[in-house]
Amino acid sequence: MSGLQHAQSFRDLVVYQKSRQLQREIFKLTRSFPKNETYSLTDQIRRSSRSIGANLAEAWAKRRYEKHFVSKLTDSDGEQMETQHWIETALDCEYIDQKTCSQLTEKCLEIGRMLGGMMEKSEMFCGELSRTILEESAEYLVEVDD
Repeated sequence: MSGLQHAQSFRDLVVYQKSRQLQREIFKLTRSFPKNETYSLTDQIRRSSRSIGANLAEAWAKRRYEKHFVSKLTDSDGEQMETQHWIETALDCEYIDQKTCSQLTEKCLEIGRMLGGMMEKSEMFCGELSRTILEESAEYLVEVDD
């Protein structure tokens, strides 16, 4: 046994926590971007960085179906790659320096590696335990007194 604890929620996933940290850093950084970038680069990089965690949350909800789980993880990975593109665009526009670009890109790459690991071991997340019904079954047919 590895001694690792099972995640009870997507919020427990280290990759989710790292994606939230990245989106906060991107948000703070983009506050200094020129106003004329508000509805273009600023909006794009904020959206893609926020979508990494959002897709992870959706993947967690779809663990019952392994292919759907992997599909949403793939979407999350695509968003981290898009975020890399926008980081490099910000460098090209001279809104950030090379050091900041490298640091943010490395964080994206780390998230990507973690997502890749989850995809490779998706059965660990989608096993029988994730399919256990925790609530009592609901009564859908109710007798009505006339």
